[in-house]
Parts: sequence; C-alpha cells; structure tokens
Amino acid sequence: MKKHRGIEKIYAGASPHWVGNGFRVSQYFPSGRDRDFMERFSPFILMDYNKPTVFPPSDSLVGVDVHPHRGFETVTFAFDGFVEHGDNKGGGGVIGPGDIQWMTAGSGIIHKEFHEREYAKRERVFHMIQLWVNLPAKHKMTEPRYQAITKDQMGKYPVADNGGEVTVYAGEVLGVKGPASTFSPMNIFRIDLKKGASIKISEPSSFNVGILLIRGDGKINEQKVQEHDFILMKNEEGAIEFSTSSNEVSFFVLSGQPLREPIVARGPFVMNTYEEIVQANEDFHNGKFGSMDF
Repeated sequence: MKKHRGIEKIYAGASPHWVGNGFRVSQYFPSGRDRDFMERFSPFILMDYNKPTVFPPSDSLVGVDVHPHRGFETVTFAFDGFVEHGDNKGGGGVIGPGDIQWMTAGSGIIHKEFHEREYAKRERVFHMIQLWVNLPAKHKMTEPRYQAITKDQMGKYPVADNGGEVTVYAGEVLGVKGPASTFSPMNIFRIDLKKGASIKISEPSSFNVGILLIRGDGKINEQKVQEHDFILMKNEEGAIEFSTSSNEVSFFVLSGQPLREPIVARGPFVMNTYEEIVQANEDFHNGKFGSMDF
C-alpha cells in the first residue's frame, strides 16, 4: 500500500454571492468545476461556504424565506453564529456554534432558514457551511425528516499529545461514531490541530474524499495548503496525513461512497431523470409539497 493517498487537485471557491440576504457564500462545487463533478464527488453534490463574515445589526429577517426541495438532503454546519430553521413538516429549531441541522427533503419539503432573531439584532460574525447530500434512487421519495444535532452529541477523538481533536458528525472515524443518520455510507468530520500537531487517517479507497481548510494554513501529506483551499483526493489506498507547523488549523473532511447513479439537478430539485424533475415542478406548483404558510 502506498504511504499516502495522493492529491488529485486543489480548488479555490467561486466568487462570493448572496443567497437571500443572510448568506454570503462561495460555492466550491459544483459551480466552476468540470461538468461531471457531481458524479465525480458523489454523494456530495453542492457545498456553499460562508467564510467568517461580519453582519450589521438588523431588526428584519435575515436569511432565505420559504422554498422547496426534493430528492436530496441539506446539511448546515455552524462554526460561528446561530441559524433558525423551520419547515412545513414540523421540523424546526436553532443551531449554534458546533451544531448541525440535517434536513432530508425526500419526497418534498418546504423550508426557510434565517439568522436567529435576537442574534440578528447585534453585530455578529457568521461562519457556516451548507452541504447538499444526494439520496440514492430508492430513497428519493422517502418521508421528509429533520435532525437537529448539538455539539455535545458529536463523536470526539483526542489527537495524541494534546495536539487537538477530531469531531465526527457522521459515519465512523478512528473508531468513533458520529450521531447523524445517513442513507448511504459516508464519514464527515472536522480535524482541529494545535501548532506543530499531526494526525493520519485512512478512508476507504473507493470513497470520494475532499478537504476544506476552514482555518489556518497547513499540510496534506507534506503538501502545503492554504486557508479556504479545497483539496480533492485521488481514489486510491493510502493514509492522509494532516499537519500544521506555525499555527492552529481546522480541516473539514467529506468522505463518501459514490452512488453511481444518474444525476439530474434543476434549481431546488435533484433527481435521476429529467422526467422526475418535471414531475417535481408539477407537484410543487399543484400544492403536493404541502402548505407554504408555516
């Protein structure tokens, strides 16, 4: 087995754009990537990164109002700030630093997400990731659900010599399980390293693996990488070594078994065929997703 799993490519995010009036995000994929990137990085189909951003106080709602989804899951990871979620299936709540909200759109859901109301009234730093996770074809029309998972529920693995911590959101890493329930095999985790620390982690060679630096500059297998780089790993055997020398660093890692199914994405719907996209639009406009008044 090779000592290290190789790096395929290092990406920067697209220029920031606004989603609603509360999320200033840089899309790392699929925007600006190869046309088949959704297949290449399955089951992960979209990642918007709201880098640490200072927002002014507001007495108005700040975020995105009601909108539909079908066929996939939206997952929000909060690093700084508070987000309030609500949907027309009864899901809802507020997440803060270290928490995640995992919404399964499945057969169809309408939701909204805003900066938490009291939090929005003051000047604040907002730092989050929203990830779209594809659903296997057999689960596309599953019943919608919502998982609100707090930081104290996350799996934790201490780095040797008090060198930091691995936080496991989903799957299993270094023998530690994450709390999120998923429809296909995946490991999602964050590595926080102190100055001079390192750790090696091996993921299945068949899993697609990508890494986003959300804080500091570090190294992947001795390759220097910079804050806000996205590193796509090759699909091959070998450990991935995460390290830092002069500063603290945080790596956000996505690792998942590809679905190997057709993907057709249009706006808020992600299905397997164009006909299913047409049906999703018809169902939404005919009120089959449920009420927009909640």
